[in-house]
Amino acid sequence: MKIGLFIPCYVDALYPQVGVATYKLLTRLGLDVDYPLNQTCCGQPMANAGFERMAEGVARQMDELFAQFDYVVAPSASCAAFVKINYPHLLHGKHECQTSKKIMDVVEFLHDVLKVKELPGKFPHVVSLHNSCHGVRELGLSSPSERNEPRFNKIKDLLQLVEGITVKEPERPDECCGFGGMFSIEETAVSEQMGKDKIARHIATGAEYVTGPDSSCLMHMQGIAKRQQSPIQFIHVVEILSAGL
Repeated sequence: MKIGLFIPCYVDALYPQVGVATYKLLTRLGLDVDYPLNQTCCGQPMANAGFERMAEGVARQMDELFAQFDYVVAPSASCAAFVKINYPHLLHGKHECQTSKKIMDVVEFLHDVLKVKELPGKFPHVVSLHNSCHGVRELGLSSPSERNEPRFNKIKDLLQLVEGITVKEPERPDECCGFGGMFSIEETAVSEQMGKDKIARHIATGAEYVTGPDSSCLMHMQGIAKRQQSPIQFIHVVEILSAGL
């Protein structure tokens, strides 16, 4: 299969090591991976702010750029979910969107498509798992706590394949951290307090690290933790899954 690697804005600009880790892990698993150089933002910030028309061109360009691939894989539950859920609406009446049918978050891809059962690295640390909102409720990376259904967590399943790791989950495991993109700008005080509450629950697990599938959520909590002079660290889940490569 041919994999197109989509690296979202936050990763490209602030956490490039996450993109590198994703590429290394996918190629280590024997996949044919390409990174189209002309890719840009998926359009989520514009559309979420109410400027859908401005996002149409971005969506159309991305659909054309990734047309040749069997799967489009991204280290971001939020961006993958936006493309999957919103692109058909953005491009409705223009042409049938193909990227929305084949884009997946890297966790979703490893767990559901490749069905990975072993990983090469070691990570001898205690980590607290952050289930980001889009991952839970739009991609189904874990079960939402408000539903009466069997519990599952695809992120945890993969992390437990890493040698030496201890995985914890905080109280209220899928409660929002308060980032929410534009929400953190428009409702700064509420966003910050939600972040403080979430970090406190992560720290209460005794974890050294907080991990999750979204650099944006991790960045939000990391900034608050830094201002609080908290020693807890933040790391994207794919960096743990590719540890040692």
